[in-house]
Amino acid sequence: MSEADTTQRVCFQLQVDPARLDEYRSRHKAVWPDMLRAIEASGRRNYSLFLRADGLLIGYYETDDDAASQAALELDPRTAAWEADMGGFFISLGGRPDQSAPRLPEVFHLEDQLAALDSEHSATHD
Repeated sequence: MSEADTTQRVCFQLQVDPARLDEYRSRHKAVWPDMLRAIEASGRRNYSLFLRADGLLIGYYETDDDAASQAALELDPRTAAWEADMGGFFISLGGRPDQSAPRLPEVFHLEDQLAALDSEHSATHD
């Protein structure tokens, strides 16, 4: 089984308080080293955050097992201080940001559809 077969792509949405956007951006220019290592140890990779001018935050990462990644971060003592420090930036959020962010369902992935197309093409030409 290839990495593409086991990788889960996760996208989530949060709302940053528009009055704190500059501070939020500043904090993410140099995330605490312990938090970076905790994210890495949880199995998350290719992790990005995108922030719109009105505070809409979209996050994306890849992992082999999102439930295990979530549990690892929840149990990792390195994450609690960062999450507590960052919690006040978000509007309408109950709980820790890494645990409470609503997930967005994936509706399209280019590589998956190309692979299916190539598979169909191969099957009809064998």
